[in-house]
Amino acid sequence: MATDDEAIGVGDQFRRFLALESDVLILSVAMFAFSLGFQMTGRYLPEYMAVLGATPFVIGLYGTFGNVISAVYPYPGGAFSDRVGSRYALALFGLLSTLGFAVWLAAPLIGTVEVAGLAVEPWLWIFVGLVLAQAWKSFGLGATFAIVKQSVSEDRLARGFAGTETFRRTAFLLGPLVASGLVFVGGGDLLPGFYYVLGIAVAFGAVATTVQHARYDAGEDTFGAEFEGLARVARDLRALPDELRPLLVGDTLVRFANGMVYTFFVIVITRFLEVDVTLLGYYLSPTVFFGVLLGVEMVVALLVMAPAARIAETLGLKPVVALGFAVYAVFPALLIFAPDSPLAVALLFAFSGLRFAGLPSHKALIVGPAERDTGGRVTGAYYLVRNTLVVPSAALGGALWDFVSPEVAFTLATVVGLLGTGYFLAYGREFDAYA
Repeated sequence: MATDDEAIGVGDQFRRFLALESDVLILSVAMFAFSLGFQMTGRYLPEYMAVLGATPFVIGLYGTFGNVISAVYPYPGGAFSDRVGSRYALALFGLLSTLGFAVWLAAPLIGTVEVAGLAVEPWLWIFVGLVLAQAWKSFGLGATFAIVKQSVSEDRLARGFAGTETFRRTAFLLGPLVASGLVFVGGGDLLPGFYYVLGIAVAFGAVATTVQHARYDAGEDTFGAEFEGLARVARDLRALPDELRPLLVGDTLVRFANGMVYTFFVIVITRFLEVDVTLLGYYLSPTVFFGVLLGVEMVVALLVMAPAARIAETLGLKPVVALGFAVYAVFPALLIFAPDSPLAVALLFAFSGLRFAGLPSHKALIVGPAERDTGGRVTGAYYLVRNTLVVPSAALGGALWDFVSPEVAFTLATVVGLLGTGYFLAYGREFDAYA
């Protein structure tokens, strides 16, 4: 663990990562591979659905469907791991995720299918693929939090999470840039370049699944050993520390607001603002430029997370978390009313990267009040509540976009996000002294 006098940067985070125990390293590499697959594909899937004929409302329903999966998968995933052992559970989850990428790849080839007189449009297979593709994530969230909680001192939680987030967010940086490059090679329109993206995601998933099954030794693994079904869930929810409630309310409002519009960011760039650019003599279509914008966002995120974690140790976690919430809140309105200028939009996405400054501190606030051996359960209960309440957000955003206007959808999202930020600042007094 670094002393207070040591500078902590991105390079330090990677050196610490490479020093991890082999089993944790293998799981982390698998997490990186699947994160890369998701980031290459996930941010472009709404545009992929639009190409396949989906309306904005259907795209919003897709976002809400993803919220449902995020809310309900972790606990069944833990129960299944208890039943068959984490090694085989991880292998199955990885295989299912890889099949999910393959279903997305095959969707246009399947085309429209007649079932009992009803036409099943090709975009419906994106929903089917999501059910599979999200499987690997069902194991990782609580385990990741618990590992950090058990591995670092209480006063270094934010810095510990900064290390894991820095590595994971590198996949968030590389994924959209790889996707953007492949779309560019494919001619600038989404297809056929996105087929290459999905093919690479399938390959990464297959390799990661094989490696983790062959090399991961779960003999000492005890994750989920005390899972007791719904009764355990109910007890964990009742046992959430009281001081987490203002954070949970504020966080839920902010995430609900973000959920209303997150799915549509690619649509804003490619179909609403239609921002393109010529860089170094190369023309980048709006679809290609969107991947570059995501790369700009992630570069800023990687640069600010570790310094923000150190600042939080001095000023406290609450101001840094509030900064992240505020950026989440105001970005939708800034984006939807932005001029169709490549520079202006690039600056906005760089600004959006600042929201990740609060992420390590936010995670530290979640797990900090927990007893040392209950960090995973507290984390799981917290995210179960938040993700369940956020479920309808994307459908609401899609309905507003489709039946009212994009401007109304994005403006309302900003209002809700600011309400959440204000609530956390006003009522999260228990966190004033947290550092």
